[in-house]
Amino acid sequence: MIQPRVAAPAATTTSSTAAAATSPTASAASFAGVLGQATAAGATPTAAPVAAGGTGVGAQMVAIAQAEVGQTEQPPGSNDSPRIAEYRSATAGSGVGPWCNYFVSWAAKQAGAPLGEQGQGFGAVAATWDWAQRTGRAMQPTAKPNPGDLVVWDGRHIGMVESVLPDGRIQTIEGNSSNMVTRRVHSADGDGATGFVRMS
Repeated sequence: MIQPRVAAPAATTTSSTAAAATSPTASAASFAGVLGQATAAGATPTAAPVAAGGTGVGAQMVAIAQAEVGQTEQPPGSNDSPRIAEYRSATAGSGVGPWCNYFVSWAAKQAGAPLGEQGQGFGAVAATWDWAQRTGRAMQPTAKPNPGDLVVWDGRHIGMVESVLPDGRIQTIEGNSSNMVTRRVHSADGDGATGFVRMS
């Protein structure tokens, strides 16, 4: 089993690069808003304790993801690094490419709750959402997520809920966000997220 690494300093960048797979009809501007304006009003993502309601698998996933914050692509824009190759190993048959879903698949596998009916993990965000719908894990964006739940933006990007802040905003840890594993803060509905995937 790949062991999570010691936590790196929290990333505070709010620049927008969405190196996730993009659907032909997706609006680049609206998706850039999800990543780039997620920390609107000057709020800087910070390390947060696991919020109430995060237990079991969800709490384990958050702890695992927290230890990965700051991992970056080498070189930037390559969708690769030795660590990202380890994330990729949690998915069946995946190659170098957009890796946000590799990251959450890896974290879930490390926590003992791999994604997929056979625990195969997923390279594509849409495949994770389809699995969530098939298995009753899909939640509407109006639902309140638990720490460790996944947040999905169409078939383009996926992250993990780290905590729900006192004002209802959602702090996430996301792979392949600004070419790294980073923290973001989104509105209560995930800044227009498709929905959440219940993991705990």
